[in-house]
Amino acid sequence: MRAVVQRVASASVMVENEVISKISRGLMILVGIGVDDTEADMQQIANKILSLRIFNDPSHPSAMWKKSVKDINGEILCVSQFTLMANTTKGNKPDFHRAMAGDQSRQMYASLLARLGVLYVPEKIKDGKFGAMMDVSLTNEGPVTFTLDSRKFEYVKQNSQPRTSVPESAEVIQNLE
Repeated sequence: MRAVVQRVASASVMVENEVISKISRGLMILVGIGVDDTEADMQQIANKILSLRIFNDPSHPSAMWKKSVKDINGEILCVSQFTLMANTTKGNKPDFHRAMAGDQSRQMYASLLARLGVLYVPEKIKDGKFGAMMDVSLTNEGPVTFTLDSRKFEYVKQNSQPRTSVPESAEVIQNLE
């Protein structure tokens, strides 16, 4: 499971020109669910979202990275985004085979929202509309943006050899064509 966590002054989601969710200060979370994600992945991401210290201490403005969203009594707006699971390593067209299928993903996403509500304040957890075309607006505070991945190192091929030289310009151009 992947999440893009953004510290925001405000955020909102519109569907068909109607605002369906909005928050004030807190976190805007884009969530990608992988085909093999489990309850353990969901719980790890939920725990990290709520405990990540990315806010300043209001009583000591120079004390950065001291408070979590729970500590500041902030809100959370989650949006399901299967495109976070895209493989873009081959060609120019994204491959979404790593993303979990619709119904199963909807259930996992609902479990994530429920878990966040159990661990925090349910009224402070908002979301978009699963599967809908959404317009997401936000004011990123900082900007501060983090990526979370419940199994980051499992996505990296272990037998890959690091590139030892910089490709020549002609090689780069050929790869782009």
